[in-house]
Amino acid sequence: MTICKFFLPALAAVFFASPFAGAGLPDPPAAPDGKPADVSKPVKVFIVMGQSNTLEMGAVAGDKDGTLEHAVKKEGLYPFMVDDAGNWTTRQDVRNVHTMGSGGPGGRGGVRRNDWLTVSAGKIGIEQGIGHQLGTYFDEPVLILKSSIGNRSLGWDLLPPGNERYEYKETDGKTYVYAGSGDTFDRWEKGTEPGSVNWHAGLQYEGDVARAKAVLANLGDYYPGATKYEVAGFLWWQGDKDRYKEGHAARYGRNLVSLIASLRKDFDAPDAKFVCATLGQTDRESATGNEKMIIEGMFSLLENADLKGDVGVVYSNPLSMGGASNGHYSGNAKTYMNVGLGLGEAMVELLKK
Repeated sequence: MTICKFFLPALAAVFFASPFAGAGLPDPPAAPDGKPADVSKPVKVFIVMGQSNTLEMGAVAGDKDGTLEHAVKKEGLYPFMVDDAGNWTTRQDVRNVHTMGSGGPGGRGGVRRNDWLTVSAGKIGIEQGIGHQLGTYFDEPVLILKSSIGNRSLGWDLLPPGNERYEYKETDGKTYVYAGSGDTFDRWEKGTEPGSVNWHAGLQYEGDVARAKAVLANLGDYYPGATKYEVAGFLWWQGDKDRYKEGHAARYGRNLVSLIASLRKDFDAPDAKFVCATLGQTDRESATGNEKMIIEGMFSLLENADLKGDVGVVYSNPLSMGGASNGHYSGNAKTYMNVGLGLGEAMVELLKK
C-alpha cells in the first residue's frame, strides 16, 4: 500500500491511511454543496507560484489511464469532482484566477483564467486539489490566485530581492560567482568579468508579484461582490530549472527562506503559511547531485526555528504517476490532482495549528 505523506515541523511525518491511500492520495475533501460563500467576510487568498509544475498540464478528456475522465469515471477517484449526473462540479465558494506574464511588471501577458473552480475542456493543474481542500475547510470565500510561468529558476529568474552575490566551487573544480539580486548575468567564473543579458536576477519574481497584486487591487473583478481580503498562504511547486546549475541547487534551501520572507513582506502577510512540493521524480532516499540538494533544501525548511509551525513540505514522489518535471509528468492528470490535494491538505493542517 502506498501511503501519502507530507511533512510538518512539529511532527516528523504525517501518514494517511484512508481508503484512497492505496491510490496514493491524501484524504479526499467533501463534494461542494453548490452554495456561494458569504462575501461580507474577507476573502482568504492563497497565492500559487513556481514554474511549469504549477500550470495546467494534466489531460482531462479521453478514455485512457492518465486522463481525469478515466480517473474519475473508470477508477472511481476524486468523487468530489463530479455530481450525481456525472457532470464536473463547480465550487461557488472558490474562485480560480491565473495571471501569467514573462519577466517584470511590464512583461507581456495578463489574466488567463478567472472563474469559479471547475473543470473545463483542455487541462487541469494543482489548483483543483488545492481549491477543493481549502473550500471544504473554510466557511469564508477562497481565492486561488496563481501567478507563474514556466522555465524559471529560484536562483535566477525568481530570486527574491536583497540577495547578494556568492561564490560556489563546483564539482568541475572551478569556482563561479553567482548573481545577486539585480545582476544581469546568472554566473561567471571567478576572476573573469560577467557578461550581460536583457534580464536580471529576480525579474520574474518582480513581475509575478506585481501581477498578483494587480488582481488583488481589483478584487471585485475577480471575486464578485468581495471588498476585503487576507493573504493567508503561499503554495510553491518549483525546482526543475534549478537542477541545471549546481550553485542554484546548493543554494535552494537558503533561497526558499528568503522567498518566504519576501512574499510575506510584499503581500503584507507576516503570518501567512507556506507549503512547497518536491519534484515528483525525486526519491529522497536515492537522489544524488543537484536533485538531492534541492529536495534536502526543501526539507531544511522544517528545521528552521524561525519558521516552525508556518511551513510544510509535500513529498510528491509517492503521489506522482511517472514522468518527470521537465516533461510535465507526461500530462498525467492524477499527478496534478494528487499533488494539489496534498498541498491543500498540508495548508489546512498548518492553518488548524
